[in-house]
Amino acid sequence: MDITPAVAPDRQVIEAYGAGGFRVSGVTFSGAIIVCTDATIAWPVSSLSDMTMDNLGPIRDRVGTENAVEILLIGCGKRMQLVPPTLRAELKKIGVVADAMDTGAACRTYAVLLTEGRRVAAALFPPI
Repeated sequence: MDITPAVAPDRQVIEAYGAGGFRVSGVTFSGAIIVCTDATIAWPVSSLSDMTMDNLGPIRDRVGTENAVEILLIGCGKRMQLVPPTLRAELKKIGVVADAMDTGAACRTYAVLLTEGRRVAAALFPPI
């Protein structure tokens, strides 16, 4: 008996992560990425302190669409860091709750929320 929850075939699944990057739905990415349920985007950001609403455009641009994000998991690398309060407030204004954790935890949490059909995305830094 297979008890693995089914994920729709058009959804982005995080398959692996390491110091250099990620493999999502069969595609390898170097460096930071944003994973939404429908797309994975290379993300030219090197640290949590570099995050802005501008470089979170893939999240912001989904507001009001069928692919709108309600939960943004932030994989901070090897260790969890705090999301700057101003950025957290800006995300909340557009209906997105941000939750920061280490990258491994963010990848696992994304997988669980994806199988539940939640409107989730993950902004991930490689665990260097």
